Amino acid sequence: MEVIMDFLDLFAGVGGFRLGMEQANHKCVGYVEWDESARRSYEAIHDTEGEWSWHDISTIDYRDIPKAECWTFGFPCQDISLGGKGKGFKGDRSSLFFAVTKRLRQIKEWDSERMPTYLFIENVKNFLSVNNGWDFLIAQTELGEIGYDCEYEILSTRDFQLPQSRERVYIVGHLRERSGPKIFPIERNITTTPIPRTSGFQIINNTKKGFDFAGEEDSINYAFASSNTRRGRVGRGTFQTLDTQCKQAVLDNGEWRQITPKEAWRIQGFPDWAFDKAAAVNTDRQLYKQAGNGVSINVIYEIAKRLV
Repeated sequence: MEVIMDFLDLFAGVGGFRLGMEQANHKCVGYVEWDESARRSYEAIHDTEGEWSWHDISTIDYRDIPKAECWTFGFPCQDISLGGKGKGFKGDRSSLFFAVTKRLRQIKEWDSERMPTYLFIENVKNFLSVNNGWDFLIAQTELGEIGYDCEYEILSTRDFQLPQSRERVYIVGHLRERSGPKIFPIERNITTTPIPRTSGFQIINNTKKGFDFAGEEDSINYAFASSNTRRGRVGRGTFQTLDTQCKQAVLDNGEWRQITPKEAWRIQGFPDWAFDKAAAVNTDRQLYKQAGNGVSINVIYEIAKRLV
């Protein structure tokens, strides 16, 4: 099918943004990811031959960045999450947002025709309220000064056929006088084609109590039950540490067990073929971490198909 637009994949992780964008017929022209384990998964999953790539967002020469109509990025949330002690943009990780805007400012001054038409951003819901909302205001002001009008919406994965309640804020920046129509609000209970999940399992309740996904503030619904089980409950745990809290996650034929790395990827919307390629080059510990740090592909796709 005809490519709609080119995009640049920043803070790429294992490529969740990329999968959702490609499902909407957009084409990746380059990617940036500093974590070596995530890069191994990314390059195993995606056909990156001939694409521009860089490791550290803060050391990119803006003149080397390929032209793209859209930049996608879920910049680090560690200082924004409730567990991040409210550092926000004062923290070393989340302040990397400004490494992106610095390059945008440089490109605007160098050759404004190379500015991306869209910025597609994802982060934790607490981004709206950290430091009493000042950081979110600073981000909007920063993007506004560069030339982007922003719209945003909080979306939960449970409304996009994924078995978890993972709320995130999604932001679309429109370059003034060039960008297309508004993206938000997006209607809930989206009826997209389901991406394969755990065979024989079903969601059995919709509670907000569940896993602490990747150590962040939101609660995830991992209420699974096997097809011959009438009742189930939600366990608690964390993908990153795999500690003893993680043992009651799935009711499988009457037995509680920890979810597998493949199930962790499935509830983020990753197809099995992508997981299998990543599993061939990474440990289970890294695969759990990568699922927790990833974006939810079904939500990315629903936004991406509206970018024209």
